[in-house]
Order: sequence, then structure tokens, then C-alpha cells
Amino acid sequence: MELVLEENTVRGNGEARERFYDSRGYGRADAGGLTLAPVEAAHLLYRGDIQAVRDADSGDSLAFRALLSSAAVSEIDFLVYKDLRDRGFYLSPAREGWVDDPTGADFVVYPRGQGPWDDDIAYRVRAESERTAIDAATLGDSVLAVVDEESAITYLETSRREIDGSTAVDLPTGVGADLLGDRVLVWSPPEALYHEGFYGQPLDDETGDPLQLSLIEAAALAGRGVIDLADGEAAIVECGREVEGERFDRRLAVYRSLRERGVVPKTGYKFGADFRTYADVESVDSLGHSELLVRVLPADHAFSPRDLALDVRLAHGVRKQMVFALVTRADNTDSPRIEWLEVGRLTP
Repeated sequence: MELVLEENTVRGNGEARERFYDSRGYGRADAGGLTLAPVEAAHLLYRGDIQAVRDADSGDSLAFRALLSSAAVSEIDFLVYKDLRDRGFYLSPAREGWVDDPTGADFVVYPRGQGPWDDDIAYRVRAESERTAIDAATLGDSVLAVVDEESAITYLETSRREIDGSTAVDLPTGVGADLLGDRVLVWSPPEALYHEGFYGQPLDDETGDPLQLSLIEAAALAGRGVIDLADGEAAIVECGREVEGERFDRRLAVYRSLRERGVVPKTGYKFGADFRTYADVESVDSLGHSELLVRVLPADHAFSPRDLALDVRLAHGVRKQMVFALVTRADNTDSPRIEWLEVGRLTP
């Protein structure tokens, strides 16, 4: 039984098809026998199931070391392929004609007990080095398999999601407030602001006043006419931009969007995020556990896998889900487009 490497494909005969595809899910069956991706052939060589692959161009006989060292096989892809095989999965390289939608994936992984002859897919997997920058826009329907410098693999599941809640509160208008430094104080706050809407933080917990608002909270409330202060919303936004630059506009856009969806955002500073969120607030006195940590980023952001793993592990450690708000455009006059990217640890 001879396997031959031709460009980026390894071909075998009918015996190879019976031995490797029919019984163990390697490659794709075709009229001439079997077609393998080089990474699959490398795995068979590693296991000792075959001894060599012949290079059609040079005529050389390639053992495992030679094939893995060649341009035909990525060592990152091989490590992920091997790990998933070791975990008991059948998987296929995401090649045109092999899987329905190969875009954005290196492998498709089948549910346990199923293989390439079945229609179900458990995971779409991207294999990446920890040193590779990953565009946020390319995430959302795949599992990142990040290979670190010691060849350990961390799996991060990414998905696009919708965010909504049930918090609703009737707010008054024209409430007097002052801009002091980098926060706003409401001297005689109506009870609905803090106790029902969870806006701000009282300076005095017993009396409930004055109420301290962050610049983000104050800008959102001023934009709705709830609070009234000199120069209005524009003064708050200008102050925010002086402190944070354009990041303030992105965070304000996300804050407003969350409030419109019935979700209460509060600062996520203690967790290294922009916001922590509460989906269902009836009263501050019966406040539950916050569900999400939200980090606000421009839509063209590129993640460092190390930073991404750090955010996810922190969120998991405090029993929250990590969500990234990807903002396409954020200024104070036009509504930006916001997409919500959830990332979590996965153990296949």
C-alpha cells in the first residue's frame, strides 16, 4: 500500500480507503481510493500505521519527521489534530468540498461515535499559536484551539449572542445635578434612580443622597432629559473624552444599548472589564448576582490569545460569562453597530 504526496494532498488506493477511512474516519473516499490531508497522513505516520509517504515531485520517501518538517504540514495544526484524536474524536480538515462551510475553521469535529460519513458537527475548530493575533471580526462560530509555547492546548468557544433583560423603570425628568471633576452628583435624587434603576452610588447609604453618577451614567441620563445640569449632555461627554478619548464614546454607546435592552450595566473595574451586568433588577435591596463581564472594543480589534485567555479565566473564576462588545462606529450623534461576542472555556 503506497501513499503519495501530490501538492497538498496525499492519495492512497482502495486498501488505504478500507483501512483508514471506512474504519477510522481519516480523509475522504473517492473513486480511486482515498484522499488524505497531509496533517492526517502525518498522524498516521506518527502512530506507525504507515511507514512513509512518497513525494511525487522528488520521489523521496518521507517519514514522520520529514513530513512534519515540510511546508505541507503545520506543526500547530498537527498538535491540535493529535490532541482531538487522543480525546476520542473523529475530525476532518476543513477543506473545500470536504465540509459544507470551511471558512474560518481548520477542522470540523464530529460528535463522539460519529465521523465524516455523518452529517452532524460538534465543533468548528481553529488552530492558533499563542503568539498569533486574532481579528475579533473572524470569531463567533468556532472554537479556538490555542497552542502555547509548551504545546499545551486551551480550547475557547466563541459565539455571537443577543443580550436582553427585563429591567424597566419609570424615570422623572429635569432632576438637578452638578458635574464635579470626573463624576456627577445628584443632590436630591428621586428614589427610582438608585433603588429601582440602580443608577449611581449614594454617598450616604442611610439617607441615599447625594447620588454619585459616573460620567457614563450621567451622559446617558442627560441624553434622556432625566438629569439637568449646566451645558447638559455635551459637557459630560466632553469631560469623558478628555479622560478616555474615543473609548468613552464606545463605552457610552454600549451602555445605552444595554439599558435599552433591559440590562443594567455597572462598572467592571474590579474585574478588569468595562461593565458587569444585571439582567433583572426589581430593587437594589434584592439585587442578585451579576451575570456578564463586558469589555468594549473597536470592531477591528485584534486579540492576543494570551489576553483573551486571561479575560475568560477571570470571568470564569467569578462565575460570570465573558462578553466583548464590538463597536463598529461610536460617536455621540450616530448609532453605532454593536455585536456581542461571547467567549468561554471549553473542555471537548
